[in-house]
Amino acid sequence: MTDHSTDPATEAFVAHRSLLFTVAYEMLGSAADAEDVLQETWLRWVKVDLGQVDDQRAYLVRITTRQSLNRLRAMKRRREAYVGQWLPEPLLTAPDVAEDIELAESVSMALMIVLETLSPTERAVFVLREVFDVGYDEIAAAVDKSPAAVRQIAHRARRHVDARRPRKAVSPSAARAAVESFRRALETRDPQGLLDVLAPDVVLVSDGGGVKGAALRPIIGAEKLVRFYLGGSSKLEATITCSPAVVNGNPALVLSLDAEIDGVMGLRVEDGRITGVYYVRNPEKLTRVETETPLTLR
Repeated sequence: MTDHSTDPATEAFVAHRSLLFTVAYEMLGSAADAEDVLQETWLRWVKVDLGQVDDQRAYLVRITTRQSLNRLRAMKRRREAYVGQWLPEPLLTAPDVAEDIELAESVSMALMIVLETLSPTERAVFVLREVFDVGYDEIAAAVDKSPAAVRQIAHRARRHVDARRPRKAVSPSAARAAVESFRRALETRDPQGLLDVLAPDVVLVSDGGGVKGAALRPIIGAEKLVRFYLGGSSKLEATITCSPAVVNGNPALVLSLDAEIDGVMGLRVEDGRITGVYYVRNPEKLTRVETETPLTLR
């Protein structure tokens, strides 16, 4: 992108870039695809007559939403052919994201898995309305529906998500304590330590993308998860280290084998115990964790 610091189109785009990225990422679950959508948005934005635009933010969100919808529909076949479980691409996020409880939940691994069960239009409407509080008229313009239809879609999507939404998470301090206990137990391969910090009905979802080993289906239950982890780690001679991180606005661990990143574990903590483990091992989804600085999403 050419640098024109005094160009009004560039200034507007840069001012809203974090918002546009978050809209695209929440719709697509892929940072790489979100970046492509932003590039497409930019190419359309620079052709717009700004004198005819009353609300630049709304106009940019509309372009981004339409491009994200086009890409999401095109990605459907790719998702259906994905090997094993699919998880969103993990993002290292700045501390202020974790402090914004609503934003942190909206980009959490747990909720984004639920968003995958929505249709593309339902997902767009839910993200714009529930996460960014965009007006129904603006959403209608973005998804090419009437405001009345958008209200119905929003109600249906909200009801669908609420029925599957994880329960309310604990305080940040309690979450950090649980994650620290989990980290120590993972590094020392301590079965009792793992059982002490995992909820009895904990769910593990692992994503290897057919490139790295991962469970093809979710593993439910603390004892099954411990057996799965210890069975796999017992075959390793490498030293396991786990570095605490904030990923998608929530506590996480970056796992390394002999100092080489193996994957990212997004974690859900409730009532002082870990109820969800989302382990991304697909190398294609780890490039930003290895190279990017933490993001502010608004």
